[in-house]
Amino acid sequence: MRIAIVIAALIAVVGCGAGSAARTAAPAGTDLKITVWPDGRGEGDSKTFTLRCGPAAGTLPKVATACSKLGPMPRPFGPVSRDAMCTEQYGGPQQALVTGKFEGHSVWATFSATNGCQISRAKRIAFLLPGFNSSSNA
Repeated sequence: MRIAIVIAALIAVVGCGAGSAARTAAPAGTDLKITVWPDGRGEGDSKTFTLRCGPAAGTLPKVATACSKLGPMPRPFGPVSRDAMCTEQYGGPQQALVTGKFEGHSVWATFSATNGCQISRAKRIAFLLPGFNSSSNA
């Protein structure tokens, strides 16, 4: 009887560990194209990167780190809420466009630094936006 209890406890521990690993693992079905305009769209050169997760690959710096950070984020490409109160501050001309798939869902998201909400939104995924200056204090 004790052996059965020990085996059941081990199965429960292993099962719990596997579940938490799945939540933090790189999101399968993620294939993104990230274009950053450091001086604003239509001004200067753009930089384009790719990111694929499950397994991690692409031209984005530190792809494995990016996939592990992106995986547990809820709605990383979601827009600012329509009823959000945003500070009127200008963080710079930089803009970015992220397109592709995230966990199998289509993504088409723009990022800017035109107000406090947009600056905060870009800071959340700064690891995906090389050259996007998100140093404003939003």
